[in-house]
Amino acid sequence: MAIPPRLAPLLDQFEFARERLVNRLNGPVTDSGDGTGVPVGPITDTEFRWEPVEGCWSVRRREDGPGHRATVLTGTGDWGRDAAPYPHPEPAPFTTIAWRLSHLAEMFTLRTDHTAGTRALTRDDFRSHGDAAEAVADFERASAAWHAMLLSLDDGVLDKVGYSSYPHGSDPEDPLLEVIWWMNQELLHHGAEISLLRDLYRARGAGV
Repeated sequence: MAIPPRLAPLLDQFEFARERLVNRLNGPVTDSGDGTGVPVGPITDTEFRWEPVEGCWSVRRREDGPGHRATVLTGTGDWGRDAAPYPHPEPAPFTTIAWRLSHLAEMFTLRTDHTAGTRALTRDDFRSHGDAAEAVADFERASAAWHAMLLSLDDGVLDKVGYSSYPHGSDPEDPLLEVIWWMNQELLHHGAEISLLRDLYRARGAGV
């Protein structure tokens, strides 16, 4: 199927941002932004769950309970992500790489399902991981599924309001093209945050 012309630049942006983040997490090199390769090692479990300040929200073992100011660990399985019902705590808790990557994987998983799947998955169905390699692989699968769904779209559905029924945003009131744009912004800004946290972890105590 031919890619609709107005979708093409968003796909290009998504593909670049996704590849750059995956390489930033896995190594052995990542794009510096100007095409130059920068050496980087794979993220470790310790770095993945590193809490640079007190009171971070993260991904935690369910048996340990939620973190400071969180009231629940979302999802299913042995690990869950710190959360609280609206209105969220103010000031907003600082979140770890684990929290941010789980958030991205959950959004791609649920939005794909609520656009081209069962339209039934909830946050209670999502499984977070405390193991960095598993979490990165989960993000890769979730974002790849979103990408495959985008490649199947024709131009006519891009203006369709409510084509995505994802329940944790304004998707039911938005044209699909706006939802796609929003997901790119989520990937771009959380990817940048994760990359910065990797830099801070590497530089901690090194005087750089």
